[in-house]
Amino acid sequence: MARLLLSAFGPFGEHAVNASAEVARRLWEEGVEGCDLVKIELPTVRRESADLLLHAFDRVRPDVVVMLGIAAERDEITPERVAINVDDYAIPDNAGNQPVDEAVVAGAPAAYLATLPVKRIVAALADANIPSRVSNSAGTYLCNHVSYAMLHHIERSGAPCRAGFIHLPQMSEVVPEGAPSMPFAMLVVGVTIAIGAITGTAPR
Repeated sequence: MARLLLSAFGPFGEHAVNASAEVARRLWEEGVEGCDLVKIELPTVRRESADLLLHAFDRVRPDVVVMLGIAAERDEITPERVAINVDDYAIPDNAGNQPVDEAVVAGAPAAYLATLPVKRIVAALADANIPSRVSNSAGTYLCNHVSYAMLHHIERSGAPCRAGFIHLPQMSEVVPEGAPSMPFAMLVVGVTIAIGAITGTAPR
């Protein structure tokens, strides 16, 4: 059974509900077949989010880390191929931080590739008729920040762990009609399928 650390973000900016936290909570409550799942909800605060995630990693020692967040302009589930060493926030985080052209980790490499099977995830979601594509940019906000910090930490530690970030659309239930989104039930199924593609287990 794979030990899986699943992170998500709470509310931020104009998003009083964050679909990533709602999906992670549902999966933790119901369980995911073939996984010993540990959930952590991260604050949308620059350094605090990564610090909490890395502390959880060191405590849990997972086989897989799946980080979730929302991309409100997207209507597909998008596993991220790469994380870059740049913090450049278009809006402040929940603590008012708004770095411009700063490093996530000073002196560290420019980028890390995710170690999740991003194309296998997309193929599995396509088989289930859930919109998905590989994304080549996680942006330069908190989602990229924690993804880069996690991948850097794993690289430095030498831990045999696969990790990567998956962006979700916002929930259809909390956005105006016609806005990019996906129904909550489909998001839950989609992330379950993505985890199954990563771990090699069939979803329930």
